[in-house]
Amino acid sequence: MGSDEPLLGRRYEAARPEKAAADGDGDASFVQTCLNGLNALSGVGLLSVPYALSDGGWLSLALLVAVAAVCWYTGLLLQRCMAVDPAVRTFADIGERAFRRGGRLLVSGFMYAELYLIAIGYLIVDGDNLDKLFPGARVGLGPASLAGKQLFVVLVALVVAPTTWLRSLGVLAYVSATGVFASVLIVLSVL
Repeated sequence: MGSDEPLLGRRYEAARPEKAAADGDGDASFVQTCLNGLNALSGVGLLSVPYALSDGGWLSLALLVAVAAVCWYTGLLLQRCMAVDPAVRTFADIGERAFRRGGRLLVSGFMYAELYLIAIGYLIVDGDNLDKLFPGARVGLGPASLAGKQLFVVLVALVVAPTTWLRSLGVLAYVSATGVFASVLIVLSVL
């Protein structure tokens, strides 16, 4: 199989009709796409990579390079899978092409579980960090009251939830620009 041959072969090319593009797909400019990607990649790794390297030593740097190589190769495989036909637009489409309907369901289930668990993880991390910054914070609403980590998890969820309802990646780029600006401020404050 040559490097320009799609990974899954060409057996499905005539099997499925072209899918119509979903509303809102492809509406972000190049700069907006760069802001979304930069925010997703630099925001998380900015402080966690130096910490991981300080704890793991030089071996962790070699492992980081190995993970980068695996991610690069995975990108190549994904590109080859999507080269089968333009109707393949999602990971679930690739799962369906490889393993029929069961593959689509399995990949979709893992993708949704990953997104859900990442969101929960961020809420927990934000709740922990804000509780350390503002110890003893408490809000009472009638007989109910929230304090500590639980208070901050709820507050962060209320602030972040509206950004999940944005249907346009172009509009989301403005939120990402705020994240990139915050990352730059963190780097400048550490220097």
